Amino acid sequence: MLNTRKSAFVDEMVVQGLTKAAAEKEMAVALDRLVYYAGWCDKYVAVYSSVNSVASHTHNFSAPEDMGVVVIVAPEKTALVGVVSAMCAAIAGGNTCVLLCSEKYPLCALSFAEVIAVSDVPAGVVNILSGSKAELSKHLSEHLDVNAFVLCDTANVDAKQIETACAGNLKRFRYWQKDFLNAEVQGAEFIMDLQEIKTVW
Repeated sequence: MLNTRKSAFVDEMVVQGLTKAAAEKEMAVALDRLVYYAGWCDKYVAVYSSVNSVASHTHNFSAPEDMGVVVIVAPEKTALVGVVSAMCAAIAGGNTCVLLCSEKYPLCALSFAEVIAVSDVPAGVVNILSGSKAELSKHLSEHLDVNAFVLCDTANVDAKQIETACAGNLKRFRYWQKDFLNAEVQGAEFIMDLQEIKTVW
């Protein structure tokens, strides 16, 4: 669905101030990132599960389990690839996400919401918000129904205040300060960063 609107997304990035070459590169990385994480959806549990040695008559194994509702504050420096990268890591592991898009480049994230609406993603799994990061991130970090909070950069946000607010209901706080345009900044470790390990006896 995203590939069919490739030229429209490139045009939006150009309107927001990116060069055409930079916009095309970001589009290509975003498409590759979607395909990459789609491939992990049915594999990460098998890779990261284990049968544990137990010195008794019981049987014990561990497996990853999603955290639930994850808030993601997207990177400020990218229009699309940061949104796609963080979102994919969350939903590939079975979480739902509330994604706060870049204040500087919001158009592509909002258009991406239209792509999600007409794709196979179930309603309510991905929720994209735009607005003031300083204002919205404070409320989201205090929300009692949020289980994890991912901060992709500190632009317009007080990271210490958010981390402190997350402690209110023991939500997990993750800080992904990465250059998501780098093709190597992807992997199952991002999926696992938003998982709990469940051990069954």
